[in-house]
Amino acid sequence: MGGLNINNRDPNILNEYLQVEFDDIIAEPEGTYSVDCVWKAAYFLFTGTKNCCYKFLTILCAFPIALAVGCSFAILSFQHIWCIGPAIRHFRINCHIVRMYVRTCLDSCLAPCCIVMGNIFSRISITKGPLPEDEVI
Repeated sequence: MGGLNINNRDPNILNEYLQVEFDDIIAEPEGTYSVDCVWKAAYFLFTGTKNCCYKFLTILCAFPIALAVGCSFAILSFQHIWCIGPAIRHFRINCHIVRMYVRTCLDSCLAPCCIVMGNIFSRISITKGPLPEDEVI
């Protein structure tokens, strides 16, 4: 059972695409620089706003969402363990009987025809080379 890792909160790298920092969004190309104090202030404003807003939203929404998602996965697990799994097993058992029935019907009806056709086609011989002069069409 996996424990809670407070230092690595994305151990399975589920949200790698969400790593957004200031320099991933705002970049000034060479020769088009703003004043250094504006650049630093924009950095701190972006980072502070993003962090504060994210923390506020997690405080507000994390508990109800965790409850809803936990219930949803519990229901999903219940469905698979108690409903879908047994239904699939039931279906596979019934398919086995149908398979035996179809195999018996094909063995008794189609197999003799296939054996006869196999015997007919097995007597065909193909030779490669020129035809004798008396067999030229």
